Amino acid sequence: MKSLHSTILCILLCTFYSHSQNIQDIINQVDNNNLSLIINEFSGEQTTIVDGNTVTILNRQQANNELAGDYLIERLQALDNIVVSEQLFNTNGRNIIATQIGKTNPNDIYIVCAHYDTVADFCADDNASGTAAVLEVARILSTQCLDNTIVYALWDEEEIGLRGSQFYANQAASNGDNILGVLNMDMIGYDGDPVGQPGDNEFDIDYRNIANSVAMKNDILSVLNTYTFDLTVIEVNPGTTASDHASFWFANGGANPFSAVLVGESWETDDETPFYHSAQDRFATLDMPYLTEMVKLVTGYMVTKGSLVAVDNTVAQTITMLTSNQNSASYQWYNCDTDMAISGETNQSFIPTANGNYAVEVTSGTCVERSSCLLFDTLGLESFSTEEVKVYPIPTRNFLTIELASETSTHLNLFDVSGKLVLDKTVNESTELNIKELPRGVYFLKVNTNEKSGTYKIVKE
Repeated sequence: MKSLHSTILCILLCTFYSHSQNIQDIINQVDNNNLSLIINEFSGEQTTIVDGNTVTILNRQQANNELAGDYLIERLQALDNIVVSEQLFNTNGRNIIATQIGKTNPNDIYIVCAHYDTVADFCADDNASGTAAVLEVARILSTQCLDNTIVYALWDEEEIGLRGSQFYANQAASNGDNILGVLNMDMIGYDGDPVGQPGDNEFDIDYRNIANSVAMKNDILSVLNTYTFDLTVIEVNPGTTASDHASFWFANGGANPFSAVLVGESWETDDETPFYHSAQDRFATLDMPYLTEMVKLVTGYMVTKGSLVAVDNTVAQTITMLTSNQNSASYQWYNCDTDMAISGETNQSFIPTANGNYAVEVTSGTCVERSSCLLFDTLGLESFSTEEVKVYPIPTRNFLTIELASETSTHLNLFDVSGKLVLDKTVNESTELNIKELPRGVYFLKVNTNEKSGTYKIVKE
């Protein structure tokens, strides 16, 4: 189940928006906190659960990474709409492959990938960063119906000769697989600028004039220039052959090449981690805002190439009712707290009889998508009238006034569009919020007392 903050945000977004999810919506789902958790768990900075046991994944060297592989399988198997498999290619080698079959063009394949083995303990940047990115992209895109097939691949034994990716690429070439693009991520978390401060945020994109790799590079740059990212690209041609994308350039000895590129921190400008291939490559050395922007870019490219099927899995909410925004479909409402279908609730709208977390599964043609879980907590609560609560000015630049008609304990929660709670305050009278330091954009203010509730869209200029 999603966090309380995420479910509240979804209520707010779905109240104000009634359009189908677009690529920018998908990009915005990349979660810094989720990426941080995966990297901490996968690099052994904190314990995690594998096969029901509390474990520490301290080392992922190729002869000692069974636990790491099991972790990846469990995380991918928890997702919808994908099939997970192991590809054993020698005594120790094990690729982890998850496939999301395209609804319209199942034989048109795009791969997003990273290696998960290491040469030392921890190795947060090399390559827990890329591994976490693959899991995050899979988490987000597995909730969507796509026209084309996406393969989420985690390679083993990269550090001793690209063995896992070479095995896969050679086999795919021999099978005649129609792989249209391979996006490899290797070390995407280090940037030498001070964390949280303005900087160049440069990243490398390595490519060569092999198959359609130049066109693939251009498509990634098109995504970079179409949507909003805090990144600066460095093009590298001829690109390095020292990571798994090269296995696809030279599949079957170069006789059957595939289009492929590498994205990662900027080795070209000498801005790679100084802790490369050592146990000092720790989570604390990463620039997580930079890494998150990298994952957003990759997500944007993959969803563009995957091609979204036009199904709207968002939900509108009133004080008494939840309504799927997708018309002319089949519906099944779920109780997210139990993950059970609610008997008889198969209409487009659903009137809960108790406060709780709810979602709807929408079936349109061959596409089945489930909404995010929504926190429904308005039973017994009235909405504020326009006289009881006034929020102004909108839009605003520096300050936001909340004018209250009565002196009652009132909770104020302000969320940004990524789901982050940026302000949490309790007041007993009218107040003025200083939002000068917040970035420009759309926010949502939730105002509630023990008896009434209201949500207000805020635009920060």
